[in-house]
Amino acid sequence: MFTQEVRFRQFGCYYATMTTLNEIVEYTDTLLQVSQYKDYCPNGLQIEGSAEVKKIISGVTASQALLDAAVMAQADLVLVHHGYFWQGEKSVITGMRKRRINTLLSNDISLLAYHLPLDAHPEYGNNAGLAAKLGLESTGALNQEGIGQVGKLKNSSSAQDFARHIEQVLEREPTLISGGDRPVRSVAWCTGAAQSYFEQAIEKGVDAYISGEISEQTVHLARENGVHYIAAGHHATERYGVQLLGEHLAQKYTLGYEFIDIDNPI
Repeated sequence: MFTQEVRFRQFGCYYATMTTLNEIVEYTDTLLQVSQYKDYCPNGLQIEGSAEVKKIISGVTASQALLDAAVMAQADLVLVHHGYFWQGEKSVITGMRKRRINTLLSNDISLLAYHLPLDAHPEYGNNAGLAAKLGLESTGALNQEGIGQVGKLKNSSSAQDFARHIEQVLEREPTLISGGDRPVRSVAWCTGAAQSYFEQAIEKGVDAYISGEISEQTVHLARENGVHYIAAGHHATERYGVQLLGEHLAQKYTLGYEFIDIDNPI
């Protein structure tokens, strides 16, 4: 399990060169095809900082702890999955929101955030990253939006053994709702708060479904349909897209890069 609130993963060559913020934004927007998604927040550049970028910090959520770590790391750009300006939020910039935005602006740091486009990307997305970590082989999309995936295990497993494997890989104990004695061969998964896709997974005929969160009714769906449900943590399942994308951008533009994990038990 994580023993520190903040964990760093270093990658690449620090301050080897620089590129423009506009070039990174335009390239990443195109790569993730942001125009194809109707989302709950703006995707792409949310806060504009320095026009030149030499170092990128990535993390799951643009919390104050992540921003403070980015300042200490002398970053020019913060790349996250959960950014700001969500639908339904208050539009005023006060309190916590003011402090976060002021940290970015006063240090000339840009905030680049991708939500659904990062979930869905077949190479740099959260679902692709989780599949690679868990050894899942994707055989297709879970739904028309292309956000979740359906696939299979290399070897059949009991639900309990599969849950233990997930715990070892993600370094946290998942919640397993058993669907009975059914062995796990086929799996569907969608990172984050995707428990609402469980019925779609059941219709696909899979043995188990993995997501980040769970709701009260999810338990009954699993038990009564004989399909295992594994809630492995919203944060824990969504750590991999920003890492894959951040490493890709660092390699493409020869930039400094660090992934900073602000642990979250949810």
